[in-house]
Amino acid sequence: MSAVVKQTYARRAENHTNPAAKALLETIERKRSNLCVSVDVTKQADFLRIIDVVGPYICLVKTHVDIIEDFDYSLVERLQELSIKHDFQIFEDRKFADIGNTVALQYSSGVHKIASWSHITNAHPVPGPSIITGLSSVGLPLGRGLLLLAEMSTKGSLATGTYTEEAVRMARANRDFVIGFIAQRRMDGVGLREGESATDEDFLVLTPGVGLDVTGDGMGQQYRTPRQVVLESGCDVIIVGRGIYGKDNGANPEAVRAQAERYREEGWKAYQERVDSAN
Repeated sequence: MSAVVKQTYARRAENHTNPAAKALLETIERKRSNLCVSVDVTKQADFLRIIDVVGPYICLVKTHVDIIEDFDYSLVERLQELSIKHDFQIFEDRKFADIGNTVALQYSSGVHKIASWSHITNAHPVPGPSIITGLSSVGLPLGRGLLLLAEMSTKGSLATGTYTEEAVRMARANRDFVIGFIAQRRMDGVGLREGESATDEDFLVLTPGVGLDVTGDGMGQQYRTPRQVVLESGCDVIIVGRGIYGKDNGANPEAVRAQAERYREEGWKAYQERVDSAN
């Protein structure tokens, strides 16, 4: 595992020039939390209630605003208020996957206007480098950051091998805007060609498919523990959804709060062990 992964989040923040990457690392260090909660619910009330409950325990909230049936733009304003209140960053999990001109419009315009409020978003590398060009034309002037989907946590995912290597190469060529990956492991050194070096690179790795109580969901999702993800695989942020707010959309705030603290504690413990192993 690379030397950078043994550094503290605070030390790594000092070396990042992208504002979104720096802000996320600083938030993680400040709150002693590498937990991101994925709030995949379809009603505004549930969405805001869950975020308000988990807010103190997270560094990042991951959203899918296009599944919210009663969406209006006031939801974005309330999300931003919660972001300030609880000191977390926002990641709209849009998974852009089109040509440059189209994704630029999807990112900047339409109903959701994602670039105006989401600190971080993500994209599939399948269209090639033009997708980064399109998104960066909108996001870079706003200080936003992009994650590429290098790997996925679902059984049978095609994001493996050469596909993953090309995703990392695309990121290396656009380090001002691409801040990391959705992946299951470190990407340090992946896809390097002869004569290339990765000694100074520090891409963030955000990892879905994290669970303490189950190993799958019957729909292809596979779960690993925070220890496996952070300590053994060297990932930076654990992404948890239903493991925190359950199947009832967080109807019991105390239960949600307890689970959020449980995952925050386990993720941070794994990180501390990882960093301490370097000393």
